Amino acid sequence: MYRGSFVAIVIPAYNEANHIRLVLTGMPSYVDTVYVVDDASTDSTAALVNEWLRSAWHLAPGTWHLATDSSPSIESTRSTVSTRLLLLQHPLNRGVGAAISLGYLHALADGADIVAVMAGDNQMDPAELPRLLDPIIGGSADYTKGDRLSRREHLSGMSRWRRLGNRLLTWLTRISVGNMHLNDPQNGYTAASASLLKALPLQNLYPRYGYCNQLLCWISVRKGRICDVPMPSRYLGEKSKIRYTSYMPRVSWLLLRLFLWRVSGPLMRP
Repeated sequence: MYRGSFVAIVIPAYNEANHIRLVLTGMPSYVDTVYVVDDASTDSTAALVNEWLRSAWHLAPGTWHLATDSSPSIESTRSTVSTRLLLLQHPLNRGVGAAISLGYLHALADGADIVAVMAGDNQMDPAELPRLLDPIIGGSADYTKGDRLSRREHLSGMSRWRRLGNRLLTWLTRISVGNMHLNDPQNGYTAASASLLKALPLQNLYPRYGYCNQLLCWISVRKGRICDVPMPSRYLGEKSKIRYTSYMPRVSWLLLRLFLWRVSGPLMRP
């Protein structure tokens, strides 16, 4: 528990064998449940999670451990709810948005008050997590997200090409969602209140990169309170899976559709 709130973490993971154990090891002790969503990795991500969990059996009660479930759902395989860490697995690769949607739905079903997202590549510093949780618990925000772009000193390690792409998508997203105060919409380090997530059509979440822009549009249309939390970039040797030559056109097309949906009301699907 964190300040009286049940906190769940969703970790989408695709081929994160080099990083996933570091992410789990660094998880703060106040986090109640962690959902690792393995998106049909072709490397040893799932095996390493299970190996790490087996090695943690000797730890004291309340620390990370795993128990198995003999009746997995169609969407995933998972461990029992009574443990702090749950491994969910897609049988086929569906994308980061689909992985996060699955984690959200499980966290809500298990009674989480706040659900945060941390990447499986160890880019997101767990020391920053309270700064995402506090505005929600304090009642000033429904959805919080990291912001690397508003302060020059936070851009260290980000390539010029990546900075340009992020700034362009910031401008396009502001127009698409009708919120000119947003910064760094592609930042995936987020936290959301359970009440907000329950009001969103999570089953329709865009399955790949671009899900974050869709969430921001949904939240803005529903007058949800979004809070940007300035924090530095963190790059520890991982390689981005985003291919900007295909990513930019796809997300730009998604943003156009979201804009048309927003101005058309219920005439189009979100």
